Amino acid sequence: MDLSKGLREAFKKLSQKAIVDEDALKEFIKQIQIALISADVPVKLVFELTKKIQQQAQQSTGAIPLREQILKFTYLELCNLLGSEVYSPSLKPKKILLLGLYGSGKTTSAAKLAYFYKNKGLSVGLICADVDRPAAYDQLEQLAKQINVNFYGEKNQKDISKILEQALAQAKEEVLILDSAGRSAFDEELVSQIQQINQIFKPDEKILVLAADIGQIASAQAKKFDQAIKLSGIFISKLDGSGKGGGALAACQEAKIPVMFIGKGEKIQDIEIFDSKKFVGNLLGLPNFEALIEKLKETKIEEDLSPEDFEEFNFEVFYKQLLAAKKLGPLSNILSMLGFADLPPDMVKLSEEKLKKYQAIISSMTKKERQNPKLLKEASRIERIARGSGLEKSQVQELLNHFNKMEKTISSIQKNKGLRKKLQNLLSKKGSDLSNLDL
Repeated sequence: MDLSKGLREAFKKLSQKAIVDEDALKEFIKQIQIALISADVPVKLVFELTKKIQQQAQQSTGAIPLREQILKFTYLELCNLLGSEVYSPSLKPKKILLLGLYGSGKTTSAAKLAYFYKNKGLSVGLICADVDRPAAYDQLEQLAKQINVNFYGEKNQKDISKILEQALAQAKEEVLILDSAGRSAFDEELVSQIQQINQIFKPDEKILVLAADIGQIASAQAKKFDQAIKLSGIFISKLDGSGKGGGALAACQEAKIPVMFIGKGEKIQDIEIFDSKKFVGNLLGLPNFEALIEKLKETKIEEDLSPEDFEEFNFEVFYKQLLAAKKLGPLSNILSMLGFADLPPDMVKLSEEKLKKYQAIISSMTKKERQNPKLLKEASRIERIARGSGLEKSQVQELLNHFNKMEKTISSIQKNKGLRKKLQNLLSKKGSDLSNLDL
């Protein structure tokens, strides 16, 4: 079961109950347990969390309805489960050592970190110290070129000390990120190698990269690496493609090692500082306009997508989404930030080729047509747009059909946002620990 879908379904059912009594609370607790356990969150943590929710609900008093208090208790406990502290990266010169096993996404994560710090205005260098995987050198070198940062390493050199000594002698960048060798399993040879690197490189931060799909196994892996070389934190990669992401995040919290960054897509810019409040808000379908605007600024998209743009869904808004999608990744990511995670996947999954065709069609519309899609019921307008875009009338009609379905679904979701508004209002009440929360 998808964790986000499971949690939102539980919240929705509770909000629709005419009376919230002990039976309704038990049903809600059971649904939360199923959703979390299905996401590979350790069973012990799940039962501890739901016990706290149940106790707080049973002891609650005051003017706020019990239904809304339960939602708030659950939100807060989910945030605590995944870690309450938010990493604040220093923008001073530093050396970062990345660690991890094969398949963790370590090399790609090194490039994402380089992109992150370069985007903050710092000069960055990438060092390849993976002497075991031949493709690692070529992969990291290519990624360094892609984001235009300096690259250091020796392709056929097997002596790590020589690679590091030469790189440190040459590199003058403010931030140096070292991609170390991985293994198929944690062993003594790996421990010896990372301790050697630690002694020579003297990193300011030691970050373990873990793939989200390992779920609760993340706890055991994190503890082993932490014992071998005291970790600064964890980078959870591949979070977008795994149903076990919540389990991995909770397991890291259980291991008492903070999650610093998360990778949520294949593109280099798909990196975020981990914030449990925003992450849980996203799971529950709450909009995160701040994250969207930040992404738009990072990718230098001139057509700002502001919250006001979505008051009325038309082709101008849809066109902006298409432009954003080309840089930000799947359209589903953008819509999720806007609180439309409920949209069916087939409605927002567009290929690059189709994106180009849709752009051509919308560009051939007049401004009035883009602002008022109802005008496009006229056959003469469809024929003119087809000629202008160099496409068939059937392809224009395909876009119109897709748009109409999307418009109806978004309209339906907007009408049924009572639960989200209640939760947001509840979380922003004065005196709440979340009074400054941006969702």
